[in-house]
Amino acid sequence: MQKISFLTLLFFFGSFAFGQSKKSSMNNLLEEWHEAAAEANYENYFSLMAEESVFIGTDPTENWNKQEFMKWAKPYFDRGTAWSFSTLERNIFFAEDAKIAWFDELLDTQMGICRGSGVAVKEGDTWKVKHYVLSIAVPNEHVDSLTSLKEDFDRRLITKLRAN
Repeated sequence: MQKISFLTLLFFFGSFAFGQSKKSSMNNLLEEWHEAAAEANYENYFSLMAEESVFIGTDPTENWNKQEFMKWAKPYFDRGTAWSFSTLERNIFFAEDAKIAWFDELLDTQMGICRGSGVAVKEGDTWKVKHYVLSIAVPNEHVDSLTSLKEDFDRRLITKLRAN
């Protein structure tokens, strides 16, 4: 009976430690990624993204593959200040094979509170950001005001997109 109890405990704590290690690795990836932007470290920032990755920004026209995003972001990094996001809250989830993770996070940014969400993939022993979406978090009581503010822009963009 003691052997079964010991093995059960070993399995339980081993699973817990493995799960914490996965979360810790993913958390470290995201913290390092945000830190690289805050330090305007272009090479580090983009080395933490998968080669075939996507970044979707807050503007509806900002849907970039990695190369497009690198080109867009380069002037910000070159001036020595890209952007600074600090984590307020983060949730991380893993596929059964532990090679894909998805996450959401609340961030303190120069735009106020934003929501980031994305997917990361494990390439060998290293996690890489594969898909990231950044959105400005708008309290429900301000949605009508915001909708009114962007009405003309939205109408023009909708017309353009439907014409294609």
